[in-house]
Parts: sequence; structure tokens; C-alpha cells
Amino acid sequence: MKFLVDAQLPKEISLYLQSRNFDSIHTLDLPLKNSTPDKEVK
Repeated sequence: MKFLVDAQLPKEISLYLQSRNFDSIHTLDLPLKNSTPDKEVK
């Protein structure tokens, strides 16, 4: 299962999920950060 942690949530949530071996990324880690268009997110 993959998780995308959205901009209104702290990045620490994504880091916590990663520490529990979940595939997680925060929107700040995307190429255009929080400005990445939805169609670019897969």
C-alpha cells in the first residue's frame, strides 16, 4: 500500500509511516513540492 501525505499534514507522518515499512511520500518530496499537479502524482 502506498501513502501520499498531503500538504496540510506534517512531513513527520510520512517519516513515521516509512519507519513502519510503508511506502510513503510527502507532497514536499515531489518534484514541484506542493505545486505538483495531480496528474503528475502516481
